[in-house]
Amino acid sequence: MSLLPYIVAGWLLLIGLYGIVTSKDLIHLVICLSVVQSSTYLLLLSAGYRTGGIAPIFAEHSPGTPAVDPVVQALVLTDIVVGATVTALLLALAVQVFKRRGTLNPGKLRPLRD
Repeated sequence: MSLLPYIVAGWLLLIGLYGIVTSKDLIHLVICLSVVQSSTYLLLLSAGYRTGGIAPIFAEHSPGTPAVDPVVQALVLTDIVVGATVTALLLALAVQVFKRRGTLNPGKLRPLRD
């Protein structure tokens, strides 16, 4: 078991969070959120990886053959689909904000009036 994927996942998480905190543009914010989510892909795949493991298709292999965890692979695929959907939704919201307010800078957006 290698520690490198966990370190890279933590580094991606920190870089993405730094970008979210310092973002001056809504598009940049969405991209940084995607970077944070890619760290979760790496973390999940690292947790399900097995050294010397094969694809989890057991019809072709004898019992007891080491295989990677198929549940983790399914979770990562689900995470990718959810991430793509959230990114598309946030980008559509950013387009609507620009159309209605004329800016993508979150600091320049005035609050809604009652």
